[in-house]
Amino acid sequence: MDSAPEDRRSPRVGLAYDERMCLHATPDGESHPENPERIRAIWRKLEAEGIPDRCVLLKTKEAEDSIIASVHTKNHIKLIRNISSKAFEFRRLKIASKLNSIYFNEGSSEAAFLAAGTVIEVAENVAKGDLDSAIAVVRPPGHHAEANEAMGFCLFNNVAISASYLLDKRAELGINRILIVDWDVHHGNGTQNMFYRDPRVLYFSVHRFDFGTFYPAGWDGSYCMIGEDQGAGYNINVPWEHGQCGDADYLAVWDHILIPVTEAYNPDIILISAGFDAAVDDPLGGCCVTPYGYSVMLKKLMKFADGKIVLALEGGYNLNSLANSVFACAKTLLEGKPVAGNLEGRPFESTWRVINEVRNELKTYWPVFSVDLPKEILIANAKPYQIQEINSSSDSDVEKDPQPSNAINSFMNNEVGDLISPLSKLNVDEENSGELPALRSQQNLAVPSKGSVCNSYVPWRSSLSKVDVWYGSYGSNMWRPRFLCYLEGGKVEGMNNPCQGAMDKTPPKYITWKSVPHRLFFTRSYTHTWGHGGVAFLNPQSSINEKTFMCLYKITLEQFNDILIQENIANEQFESPFVAPEDIEFIVKNGSLRVESLKGGWYSNVLYLGEQDGIPILTMTCSASDVEQLKSGELPVCAPSKAYENTLLKGLLEEGTRLSTEEAIGYLKDAVTRKL
Repeated sequence: MDSAPEDRRSPRVGLAYDERMCLHATPDGESHPENPERIRAIWRKLEAEGIPDRCVLLKTKEAEDSIIASVHTKNHIKLIRNISSKAFEFRRLKIASKLNSIYFNEGSSEAAFLAAGTVIEVAENVAKGDLDSAIAVVRPPGHHAEANEAMGFCLFNNVAISASYLLDKRAELGINRILIVDWDVHHGNGTQNMFYRDPRVLYFSVHRFDFGTFYPAGWDGSYCMIGEDQGAGYNINVPWEHGQCGDADYLAVWDHILIPVTEAYNPDIILISAGFDAAVDDPLGGCCVTPYGYSVMLKKLMKFADGKIVLALEGGYNLNSLANSVFACAKTLLEGKPVAGNLEGRPFESTWRVINEVRNELKTYWPVFSVDLPKEILIANAKPYQIQEINSSSDSDVEKDPQPSNAINSFMNNEVGDLISPLSKLNVDEENSGELPALRSQQNLAVPSKGSVCNSYVPWRSSLSKVDVWYGSYGSNMWRPRFLCYLEGGKVEGMNNPCQGAMDKTPPKYITWKSVPHRLFFTRSYTHTWGHGGVAFLNPQSSINEKTFMCLYKITLEQFNDILIQENIANEQFESPFVAPEDIEFIVKNGSLRVESLKGGWYSNVLYLGEQDGIPILTMTCSASDVEQLKSGELPVCAPSKAYENTLLKGLLEEGTRLSTEEAIGYLKDAVTRKL
């Protein structure tokens, strides 16, 4: 009689948790989304389900400074080491206030070093083969932490430290290729920057992006950010255009981006920055991934790297969905199959658009992306995303979350208060160079409501209506019907959304053309007005080698202010002018004025371009720092959409430049293709 086959060995799954990480809390116990109850709730759920009894419980220990120094600066390590000491007792609050969404208390140092050390411990055990996989239930989280500063609730970058440790300190383990999968709803800016030039780490992040307005804001999370030098192609961002993405959207990305590239990359180990703030009912994420969705995502990765997977906790702020999602992942690792559930719904149309954009961007580096997705897949498996009407029609109108969840609004109003703004509503002040980033809440940068620009009489309007200026237009406003939308309201062919118009709807007193010695260029990649594609900007710095055509409209300073607010995202409390007569004196003397109250807008820099008939010529463009970001690649060079390009051509050909069609097309093409 044949002997029975041996029972298949149960997976050895590691689990690490330490109550001491709960010592990190807000000063005086203020409410905050990243709080000790997060990991306590997870642990209670795991214990109730008997998970610790089925796992190998790992001892935790603090990370050594020398290991952390592989990705963090000595000054940053020293700060976190000492921030909880008595010597910093009276400086702690001030230091935290200078950082982006960070708090400190007496337990922060120990918790931060324990979190980093715990992830190192579980990663090392999995890499050695002592464990098949492991989960590190840690806090504070890590993926936003930069080399030299804490940000976004994160003190040390736990996953990045562990990856660097395996590659550089434990070479004998044979870990030469690491895949980091970051499924936290926020982009892991810190992790990306630490490995941006390193092909030994393939960093993959799927996150809410909302065209650069969702935390951590800016363009680091764009699909255009693919790595540099030897690391080119090894940084993959999948940026959602909006919230409400769920299981179907994430699994479409897994099937058409992550799984194919993982097969090609063949990692030796997979580290997951396991944030669960894309989960159903999370107050900051606004997405709706279920525990079943997380378990399927995890299961699809388990066939790679011989199953060597480490999950390190990042975000997740709804205690119930957080605990249930971690439990689903633990059960999947233990049983080798997803938890019970069903895949419901279809991906959004925008999901397929993003998938195609990512594949096209990376197909040079990953031939597996060279094959186009079948159109029948895209058509049969897509649903539209209903966006609420956006009442500002600015070319820069992408700063407002189209459908903020009630949970987020409730949380903002009732839970956090003035202590700190949640991640979904923060932006980084890009002008604060050389210092720690300042916080700027986008609550105060709302899109103006319909008619808010001009719906009531205010005293300054009367005086500004008596002052004339030339408004110099170089973008779509060169075409007079498009420009009149800013005065009269409405929209023209090619525009997706109408303008709200100015209070004074009087047409321009005079129109003329001239050229200026400034560089025209196109950047950004989407606007609500024109859809996908870049929009026109003017380099604030003049050069005798440059030439840009401008249509000049003689209007009042009151009208100029109304156009300025429509071109930017601004506080709808328009109680005083952004540019007053005394400001014109400053602009003429200094060449430009960065309007502080419009700092979140793309066209907040008012530029002086000389005089015409004794009247100053003003235009609006980006800041000099935006130009530097474009030069460095932080902002993308992006050709205009067809609708936007057609409007530009109409302006150039119909209004007075005397260019031929070929010359006008060549002029725009040069602005797109020639480097700054």
